[in-house]
Amino acid sequence: MAIKLTKNELKNQKESLKMFQRYLPTLQLKKQQLQTEIRTIETHAKEVRLNRDALHKEFEQWIAVFGEAGVFTPEILKVKEVRTSTGNIAGVSIPVFSGADFERSRYDLFTTPLWLDIACDRMERVLSLDLEAQILDEQVARLNNELRTTTQRVNLFEKVKIPETKRNIKKISVYLGDQQVAAVVRGKISKKNLEKNAPDEEETA
Repeated sequence: MAIKLTKNELKNQKESLKMFQRYLPTLQLKKQQLQTEIRTIETHAKEVRLNRDALHKEFEQWIAVFGEAGVFTPEILKVKEVRTSTGNIAGVSIPVFSGADFERSRYDLFTTPLWLDIACDRMERVLSLDLEAQILDEQVARLNNELRTTTQRVNLFEKVKIPETKRNIKKISVYLGDQQVAAVVRGKISKKNLEKNAPDEEETA
């Protein structure tokens, strides 16, 4: 885009450069913070899933001991509500896992084995960990989205705006400098012409 080669435009370009250089460190800091938080949450999510897998394996082994197939079915236990609160990381709103409420199907206490209640308790722990991991995944997704936007802005400032503004300042400064030199030269030439013509004018008089 063409720029005006004027003093006002030079002033505007210098002000823009100051603004870009002022905001760039803030964006770079935000980028680093987001990267650190994402790594931390991903590590936590991995730990949660490892705990979930361990509990689930333990649960399956525990159920197998009783050897009563078909007693504990998926229909017995359902997630009623996932409770979350809202957190904030680097200006990004994220969901925070607060817990979950479960609903158990009614079953005959006389015809079902005593261990069924304990099985439901253990499965709730497994499901809670699974739900927590899903919320952590959502946190990572939102932070990754913000990280992409922030990275684009950092690259825009570093690789486009700041170099472009510096080139504009140099171009305008060179042009104005040349204009000033040309004006001085023209002034000297005019002065010499006046001095040269002055004796002729006196002789004519």
